[in-house]
Amino acid sequence: MDPDRALYIGRFQPFHNGHYQALRWILSQFEQVVLAIGSAQYSHTKENPLTVGERIECIWSQLRLDGLLDRVIVVAVPDVGLHSQWVSVVKQYCPNFKVVFSNDNLTRLLFKEAGYEIRNIPFFDREIYEATKIREAISKGQEWEKLVPMKVAEYIKSKRIDERIRSIFNS
Repeated sequence: MDPDRALYIGRFQPFHNGHYQALRWILSQFEQVVLAIGSAQYSHTKENPLTVGERIECIWSQLRLDGLLDRVIVVAVPDVGLHSQWVSVVKQYCPNFKVVFSNDNLTRLLFKEAGYEIRNIPFFDREIYEATKIREAISKGQEWEKLVPMKVAEYIKSKRIDERIRSIFNS
């Protein structure tokens, strides 16, 4: 029997409170969630400042704190540059899943064409929790810590990723 498992895919640059609320919302409907970190090969840019390993550690540390490690499977998925092959790549990197949660139009189209059920994710305070704005706030030395889960903020500061983001934005 197939597991009661959903896919939630994103870049999570960084994993913020909106992502976390969405994950908890999906977990209210499914026993397990495959949290797929997309664009895994990119780092050290304005759009993708964290490495995939850093993103995994940020997310994992928060899940561990909240006792969710047995319900969330974190995987890394690289971009392939060919939309027609992307769903196949995601399937190779992820355990089986029944439903795909995404608000991204291209992701929705590609998985729908591959025969998956697609569901929307409600936006949780989207005007506050938006990764682009969070990266910009970090780059300007503004308050950002309350926009991400506690363990994510601790990790970013302990590894000096906030300094990296400022450096990337100011170069």
